[in-house]
Formats: sequence, C-alpha cells, structure tokens
Amino acid sequence: MRSEIGLDTGVSISDGNNITGFLLTPVLTLEPRWYYNLNKRASKSRRTDGNSGNFISIKTTYHPDWFVISNESNLNFITDISIIPTWGIRRNIGDHFNYEAGFGVGYLHYFKKDNVIFISEPDVAVNLHLRIGYRF
Repeated sequence: MRSEIGLDTGVSISDGNNITGFLLTPVLTLEPRWYYNLNKRASKSRRTDGNSGNFISIKTTYHPDWFVISNESNLNFITDISIIPTWGIRRNIGDHFNYEAGFGVGYLHYFKKDNVIFISEPDVAVNLHLRIGYRF
C-alpha cells in the first residue's frame, strides 16, 4: 500500500485575460499494489528486497478544495478524484536507492461548482511517473 499527502502543482494560461497562474493544491493519494513477479525473481536469484519487481496498482487521487497557493488571486480550483489502473516496475540501485516507472490510463471526475460549465463530463486521466527514491 502506497499513500501520499502533499501538494500538487499546476499551471494555467488564459489568452482572454493575460493570466498565467501557478498554483499548489493539496492532494491525497492511496495506491494498493500487487507485486506479481517476486517469486519468479527470487527463483532466478534476482533481488526482491524493498519490493523490487513488477506491480499492478489502482492509484486513487483526491484533490480537495481546502486551499490554493497561487500567484494569481482569481484562479478557481475545482475538486476532483481520479482512479487509474497502473502497471509499473521498481528496481533497486545499490543498498538504499531505487527507481520506479509506471504508466496507466483511468477515470477522472470533477465535482461541480457554481458558475462553472463543463464541456464534457467524465474525463480521462493519465498516470505517467518516473521516481528515484531512498530507502532507510
């Protein structure tokens, strides 16, 4: 199980009002993972410590509208939730470092706000990540 609490960044550009905005907004993520090839890796004498292997996950991300940190005062953030099935790999580099790469396509839902018009309801979300980490 992988979980995150933090801030996501965003950039908005508007041609009509010459607004270029940068924002930070809270994010909550919960991602159960299934590492499906650990036994196969172990039988070939490959490393499995620190979950070094291939995985399938369902990444669920929620962006609440609690607060927004921005350089523009008139940016409006809309709460959303995404559910993205993801495939990825995680490998160790030495004793403490690891890298991870993953890709997935899933569902994104925006929660309606007053005075906001959506051109199309549900949307597609993409999870593409490349991470380098340190394990204590």
